[in-house]
Amino acid sequence: MADLNGHRRAGFTLLELLIAVIVLVVLVGLALPIFTNTAERSRRAEALNMLNASRQAQLRFFIQNNTYTNNMAQLDFNPNANPAGQTPHFTYGITSATATTFTMTATRNATNGGDGVSTVTINEAGNVGGTGVFA
Repeated sequence: MADLNGHRRAGFTLLELLIAVIVLVVLVGLALPIFTNTAERSRRAEALNMLNASRQAQLRFFIQNNTYTNNMAQLDFNPNANPAGQTPHFTYGITSATATTFTMTATRNATNGGDGVSTVTINEAGNVGGTGVFA
């Protein structure tokens, strides 16, 4: 662009900068929900690792006592115990237990961007299920 004397000016106009900012805002607005949902679904692997370790502890308890327990404290592995002092992403529990079956659940905490209601479950046979973003 040239000024009144015919000299060429370097730089961007205010309109060009405004258009660039609007394009960036739109791109971030589209990408952020996709990233957030993908990150939340990836936490399912964390829950499955802890649930599988808890399932193994429950199976060991069954071998010793010929029944399953509904008390996580009786198992030799408790995923709710957090010696590192980190904020956990899930709360783990045994939602049902009989002499021959059990179901364990990992419920997503509302901290760190969680919804507080999505769950991942596992039973004595290793069948995995989920609700919410983990369905």
